[in-house]
Amino acid sequence: MITCTLPLPTDTAFPKTSPLHWKKKRSPPGCFAFSKNTKAMIYDALYGRQSLDKKDSISIESQLEYCRYETRGNPYMEYMDKGFSGKNTRRPGFEQMMADIKAGKIGRVIVYKLDRISRSILDFANMMDTFQEYQVEFVSSTEKFDTSTPIGRAMLHICIVFAQLERETIQKRVKDSYATRSRHGFYMGGRIPYGFCLKKTTIQGISTSMYQEVPEESRQLKLIYSMYADPSCSLGDIVRYLEEHQIQHLRGARWTTSRLSELLRSPVYVQSNLDVYRFFQNQGTQILSPACDFNEGRGCYLYQKSALDGRPARSLSEKELVLAPHKGLICAETWLACRMRCLNNRQSAKTCKPKHSWISGKIKCKNCGYALTVRKSKTKWGSYFVCSQSGSVKCPHGSGCTVYPSVLETYLAQAIQHKLKELPVPEASLAASSSLSQAKLRLAQIEEETTLLLEQIPKAGDTLMAYINERIEQLDMQRKHFQKELEAASSKSSSPAKSLYEYAPDWDALSFSEKQSVADALIQVIHVGNHTMEILWQI
Repeated sequence: MITCTLPLPTDTAFPKTSPLHWKKKRSPPGCFAFSKNTKAMIYDALYGRQSLDKKDSISIESQLEYCRYETRGNPYMEYMDKGFSGKNTRRPGFEQMMADIKAGKIGRVIVYKLDRISRSILDFANMMDTFQEYQVEFVSSTEKFDTSTPIGRAMLHICIVFAQLERETIQKRVKDSYATRSRHGFYMGGRIPYGFCLKKTTIQGISTSMYQEVPEESRQLKLIYSMYADPSCSLGDIVRYLEEHQIQHLRGARWTTSRLSELLRSPVYVQSNLDVYRFFQNQGTQILSPACDFNEGRGCYLYQKSALDGRPARSLSEKELVLAPHKGLICAETWLACRMRCLNNRQSAKTCKPKHSWISGKIKCKNCGYALTVRKSKTKWGSYFVCSQSGSVKCPHGSGCTVYPSVLETYLAQAIQHKLKELPVPEASLAASSSLSQAKLRLAQIEEETTLLLEQIPKAGDTLMAYINERIEQLDMQRKHFQKELEAASSKSSSPAKSLYEYAPDWDALSFSEKQSVADALIQVIHVGNHTMEILWQI
């Protein structure tokens, strides 16, 4: 913002015959302009800047009030930059002032204090070179400097050094405060994630805010996560489903694949457990919360490391993870399934989704090994399977018989139901899962303790070094023991009995996608040909 103020001339001060005769033109209130035949007048430039409007900082109006006193009645123009930092000169008011200096309109620049115009040594030096080139004086109303002498110019540069030091100290203090508060799970501002609202809370005696579930939005989130956890469902499929069923974004936005991807990547929704801890640990993320706390179903905050400020973090290895005080919305298994898909550059969804049969893609020709594809027909069956190489040199006789999808599905359904009944009961799998969780927790604790011991090595004496070596050997033995337990529990827990056993009683009631998922989990390949069918099971 720039204003121009001139002392009102009188007839005695400027006779009508004087070449400096005033001629009032149309201009903003309180401002005057000269006629074309008027000699150009040199102004004083009053500059004020305020980065933040705080109680302990002087306002721009007060700064300019001090500067006006230095004009001693001379005409002046005011330049103001509110909300701009002094770390650089990219400020509209400052840039306009420098343009007026180069145009020959300014003879003197007046500021309240030196750091109001610049806090950078390089910027200040360049500014002073411009002042000297255009013979512009520089005045600080609270710091008296004589820029016409070498000692005065040297004092200016010394003061600007301390101004830059103060700016960098403030920046460091703000970064340290941000890092400390983020490590304790405090709310650090920013956009509130979809599915949450803010509520006041107290953490370690400090008033802050935390996320609270919004039921209407969280229901949409759970639907999106459950759909994307299915490998056959893409982001585009989810967008089309939401549009077809008129499921509107409750904050007025439009559902897009990029918006869905952002929701699916955020750890703020996960009900964290040790699997989540392991996931981020494998990605190289610095985890600030202990592993033993990853069993309470809390969400997580993901921050960019303070050392990398200035450029966006491109991978999870450049970020820090801390547990948040709020409860997550999405179970860890579903969240990890979606996050792993997002982590891959290429979607893991199948490029060709089965449309005509839930066993498409698993049927191979017994003669040549190539896949059988579905072809439409005008018979009562509607379609049939045929070898993709039928009639060629590779498979001159095709599959050796006509195979109808409905007939093959009936035989396969009976075989799958029989296989499901042979699976171990879920209770055994649950016991193995509990043992697996305990082994994971103990391994995570061992790794944390080992890391802390290794960090003490550079400053350890002989006694401490001996203790570190002995303790690391003990931890290594424990690690090997729990790894064996983990492998044994994993082999039991990896059985799909817990997730597939429930499908055995009522197979006909399953949907198309559910039948396909069960077939994917149980069947590796089906060889068909010469009136025979062979099933190669995965378990």
